[in-house]
Formats: sequence, C-alpha cells, structure tokens
Amino acid sequence: MLILDASGSMQRPDPAGTMMDAAKKAVRTFVGAAPAESKVGLTVYGTGTGNAEADKPAGCRDVQVLHKPETLDSAALTSAVDGIKASGWTPMGTALRQAAAALPDSGPRSIVLVSDGDDTCSPPDPCEVARELKQQGVDLVMHAIGFAVDGKARAQLTCMAQATGGTYSDAADGPALERTLPRVTAAALRNYKAAGTPITGTPTYANAPVATPGQYLDTMGQKETRYYAVDVPDGATAYFSGTISFPRLPDISSTEDMNVLNVRVYGRDGRDCNEFVFEQVTSSSDGAALTVAETFDGATEKRADDGSGADKCRGGGRYYFAPTWATVSHGVPERLPIELLVGIEPAATDPGPIAVAPPTAFTEPTGPGTPVVGGGSFNVATELDGSGRYTDTLQPGEFVFYRVPLDWGQGLAYRVQYGANGGRGVENISNIQTALYSPSREEIDLDTGAYTGTDRMLPSNGAFATVPIRYNNRTSDVLDTRKEAVAGSYYIAVKVGSTAAEGEKHPVPIRLDLTVGGTREDGPSYSSGVANGIFGENATTQAVGSPSAGGRAADTVVVEAAGEAGAADSSSSTAVIAVAAAGVVLCGGLIGWVAVRRRRR
Repeated sequence: MLILDASGSMQRPDPAGTMMDAAKKAVRTFVGAAPAESKVGLTVYGTGTGNAEADKPAGCRDVQVLHKPETLDSAALTSAVDGIKASGWTPMGTALRQAAAALPDSGPRSIVLVSDGDDTCSPPDPCEVARELKQQGVDLVMHAIGFAVDGKARAQLTCMAQATGGTYSDAADGPALERTLPRVTAAALRNYKAAGTPITGTPTYANAPVATPGQYLDTMGQKETRYYAVDVPDGATAYFSGTISFPRLPDISSTEDMNVLNVRVYGRDGRDCNEFVFEQVTSSSDGAALTVAETFDGATEKRADDGSGADKCRGGGRYYFAPTWATVSHGVPERLPIELLVGIEPAATDPGPIAVAPPTAFTEPTGPGTPVVGGGSFNVATELDGSGRYTDTLQPGEFVFYRVPLDWGQGLAYRVQYGANGGRGVENISNIQTALYSPSREEIDLDTGAYTGTDRMLPSNGAFATVPIRYNNRTSDVLDTRKEAVAGSYYIAVKVGSTAAEGEKHPVPIRLDLTVGGTREDGPSYSSGVANGIFGENATTQAVGSPSAGGRAADTVVVEAAGEAGAADSSSSTAVIAVAAAGVVLCGGLIGWVAVRRRRR
C-alpha cells in the first residue's frame, strides 16, 4: 500500500512545478517499473478539505483508499494519482491505521509512506500507531520517504519506519523522489517469483517431455521424481538445474526444517548413467530457494558401440534428467513450483586460451556506494554495473540476488559488509550468508555466520573470486574452477536470516564491494551456432514437445511463491539460497548456533 501526502503544504514549489506534481510524477515512474504481478494499493490524505483551523476536525478524518491492493492496474493507479488535489491536513496516524486495515489479513505486507512534513492531527500519534500494529503481531513493514522535510518530520517518519522494522529515506526534491520511490517500493515488493515456460514432467522416462535450452516451470510433489528429456548433440555439454522456493513458515523446529533436492541422469532406454548430485538447505522456513544443478558431459565421450550398457550414456542422443524432492521439511505444501533451467553448449572446435589458475584480485572501492535493490529471485536479479561499491537494506528473513555479466576472459571478486543496525541481544541474532552461482545456478562458493547487530564481513577472510572465465576451466585441477567455464551472468546472493527470537526486527544495511577484472577475449569456437544462447536466454519462447511430437511454443508464466497463501506486497523476500550441506542447524542451544559458521573451499 502506497500512502501519499496530499496536504496543503504539498503545493509548495518544486523543480517539477509543485511538490504534488513531483509526487505524482514519481508515482507514475514507480507504476511503470513495478512487476506486472505486483499487488499495489493507494491511500491518500488531505484531499477533501482546506487546511484552515476551521477545517481541522474534518481534515483529520480525511483519509481515502483510492485503490485496493490488488494485482497491478497501471491505468487505474495512474488515473487515481492524476486526480489528486492537495489541500488539507496531515492525519498520518489515521492514514496508517486505515491503510493497514485495507491490506489482507495474513501474510507479509508493506506500506510505503511519502510525506513532506510531520503529523498535524495527533492523536493518534503515528509512531504509536506503528508500534501498536507491530505489537498486534501484524506481519507488516512500513517504509517512509521524507520529501524535503525538516528535522522534526524526519524524526517522526524515522520512528514510524523503525517501529515496524522498515527503512527511512530522504528525498530533497522532485528528481530525488523520482529516484527514491521506485527503489524503496521495489524493496517492499521483492519476493521469490518462479517463472518459466510451462512443462509437465512424467513419472517415468518413456513419455518425458522434450525440452530445448531455456527456462521452464513445473510443480513437484513431496518425495516425487519427475522426468524431462533433453536431446544432446554429439560432443555437446548439457546443463540442467531445478529450483524450488519454500514458503516462510513460523515456529518450525530446526530438526524438521531441512529439504533436499537431487537429480539423476539417464541415457538411452532409461539406462542409469551413474550421474547423481544433491543439494540440501536447512532453515527452509526462512523462505529458502533450493537449487540443484548438473553439468553432464557424457555426450562429449566417444561411443564405443561395443554393445555395453555404458554406451547408452556416451555420445550424442536423448538423455533424461530426473529431479527428486527427496527430503521434506515440516509444514510445507504438498506441491510447490519448480523452475527448470536447460542449457546446451555445442562441441568446441577450438576451446580458446588455456585455463589460468590465479583468481581475480579484489580491489576495495571507495566512496559511499550506489544504492541498489537486490531482486527477489534469480529471474529478477539486479544487474551490477561493473566494479564498484553498492548498498542495499535487507529485512530479517530476506535473501536477495544480484547478477554480474562476465564475458570470456573476465572474472569477479566481491565481499559483503553487514553494517551495525542498533539491535542488541538475543532478539537481534540471525544467520547471515552469501553465495556465488554460475550461469547454470550451480553454487561456486558460500560463506555463512552469525549477525548480532554489529559490523560483520562475509566472507570472513578475504573475498570470493572467480578465475578468468575460459572454456578450458572445465578441466582444471581445482573443482570449483570447473564451474567457471561459461560466459554469462554470475549470481551473488546475500541473506539476512530470520531472528532467533521475536523482537523489533531491525533492518540490516549491507555494502557489496565488487571488482570485475580481466580483459575480454575471444571465447571458444563452437561446432554449431548458439544464436539463442546456451541457456536459451536470447529466445522469445521455448519449445516443449512430447517424444512423438515436434514441440509447440508456449507462453512464459510467473508464479509468485509468497510467504503465505493470498499474501499481498511482501516486505521480506522468500529467497534464501540453497547450499549443499548448507546453513546452520539450531541444535544444542543458541550458543552452539551462534558459534557455527561454514565456508566452502
């Protein structure tokens, strides 16, 4: 829910005309950039009266919900905003209550308030209203933007935001508001959004649907195995990954909070190719996104044609990838969406330069940093524009994604600084984590630890780094380097886990320092073209076919994995990165949990 100040003071001049004109322009910019599946409402105060003293009794009741928080209707929202005329008083406390009441009764919800001053109608005191909502157990976070405000208004708006675990931002003028509002609302809306071309896996390999390179969306049941067919040309490398996002759930025991995904590869006639990988994640109830990835090079091996069963897993042909939801945490739905990413990399006629062992050197950037808003999933990961310092703010329970495009010959190095947030004690302790992923979503590196409200760096010693991306890295003696053999988007994920106990849930400022090094160079020469990209990223649609059909084009669909059924705007991402033997298990008491940390390599 967006709450917009339309009090008489919004008629003050601004570079856009008046401050009201600037606010309208900022809202239109936000509406134009918001994801189509967002659920957004609009509340306004100050439009029905003047701001003279005689108008105060009516003006302090003057709050209107112009648009309910339903799936984004850009035209209706824009029309509602365009019709606003600023004239009245500033009943922020009353507006906050009514906006909260207009949101759904359950699930994570957010309010973004834009005001140019402090409340002029207290009581009710708006900061007390914010505390009241939080004390009632309402899963609601309020973010405030002060539009050219003085110190008194800034203090009041900051109090309201902090009382709900939200953030406060300053916007000195209209252009600043136009930059700030989309960023703040993007953070309020972020959640894991499963996306892809619809596909339906089968219980056996015989009638499995055939998938070409691209991203697909299916559902998977508990303990279920589903089969998908992929035609792999002779000499090619195949990539296959599956991602399930788990809902946020309260009060789940740490001993019942783990999920495992695995995947097997089968060759001709359903022959088991003895290719098996698995990934597991603990603290699934934080809203974990668990990914399992397989890089299959059987088609690069020469087929002996000696009649042995092993030949059914060598050379080009139709292969079957079968993910299984093998271990199931307590309280999760019977079925959940699963994203499937398929990639085909043709045989290399010239693999290009040899692998280089030294990783990219990290260089610490300077300056305050560029504000960014991490995306709620791999699909909407925020692109980082090369080397630099980037800042974001995470709520407890959020895991957000950034992506860094790397060409052949380039590499990256990064680290994450978790800043102090003023919280103390058991109520502020949470698990933190960062992970680095390849373009196929295969985990390259991971570090995790405990956050107690004070500054903390991950990785705790140095920085995560890739070597220069080269085709020949796949034969490296260093196992993790083999994952750095394809040019494309590399993903950085940053987590702030749910707090170990109920409390104020202060937001956590993070700083991501990034180095992109190396010189772009020619990559491998392939035996055939990859115009649509190895993972079909350049194609407009993916083809899904049955074994007996030529395939059909299908539209891409998006399924939002919200914290609870029917949830509206989510203030907390449900994306928490999947790890092999990952995370921290709360067993043996809180002290044991705080002491445990894990780093790969």
